[in-house]
Amino acid sequence: MTERKQHLDALAISLLLVCCVFWGFQQILIKTTVGEVPPLWQASIRFVGATALLWLWCAVRGVKLFQRDGTLKAGLLAGVLFAAEFSFIYLGLRDTTASRLTVFLYTSPFVVALLLPRLVVAEKLRLVQWVGLVIAFGAVALAFAEGFVSGHAGPRQLRGDAMALAAGTLWGLTTLVIRASAMATASAEKTLFYQVAVTAVVAPVLSLLLGETWSLSYSGHAWGSIALQTVIGAFASYLAWMWLLRHYPATQMSSFTFLTPVFALVFGVVLLNEPLTLQLMLALCGVAVGIVLVNRRAAR
Repeated sequence: MTERKQHLDALAISLLLVCCVFWGFQQILIKTTVGEVPPLWQASIRFVGATALLWLWCAVRGVKLFQRDGTLKAGLLAGVLFAAEFSFIYLGLRDTTASRLTVFLYTSPFVVALLLPRLVVAEKLRLVQWVGLVIAFGAVALAFAEGFVSGHAGPRQLRGDAMALAAGTLWGLTTLVIRASAMATASAEKTLFYQVAVTAVVAPVLSLLLGETWSLSYSGHAWGSIALQTVIGAFASYLAWMWLLRHYPATQMSSFTFLTPVFALVFGVVLLNEPLTLQLMLALCGVAVGIVLVNRRAAR
């Protein structure tokens, strides 16, 4: 039986920080590539590659992926939700900015916090943790306040924002299925395999249905972007996330990932020459306060 910890320790925090940094950068990778490589075809290449890498990893380490363990139904459901989430992410980035998509995507912790305690008593948030969650999300939203109230959003951007919000909801539901079903006892590798393998099947079908043009003749930048998305994003970072879900409280982990939108905005400033604003600095402070409150231990 896997030992579960009640709080995030130094190892968990370190892994989450690395994941959050890359996930913030990942949205920029997708955004700068989606103009050259059709969105769902880009996702197809990424997840087919990630499935192959994970299969090889499991073969080398002797991890059994196909033995009966009662996870099939929940695993396929998690895979479908995951595939839908990333379909919305890739399609949404055609119409909205990476920073806006990221802040809507990270409404996921609210889905987890609202629904998971109804199924897993140990995941219940105390009042101070709810306060931290609200502060963290409010701080991130503040960082993008100018975009929300500028009045320049057109129908395409609103469509992209809606897709981002749908992706965030689907991410939360995926976490819920994994944490509150037989998937909770599955290996991190098998949990991830369900998701990337189903997406590797679903994404190409959706790509064909949308009439996307398939090609392998792309620039070095595009292939470099897809390689990073595949090896670090869909394989290494998600494998680490699945392992963390088995060992640490999902509500605390989900709230910690509020750092990702802040990193996404920082990368926008550094790599895309976006201005460094007061909203960004306030967001950094607010997220830090929120994380401290959500991870605060209960008084004995």
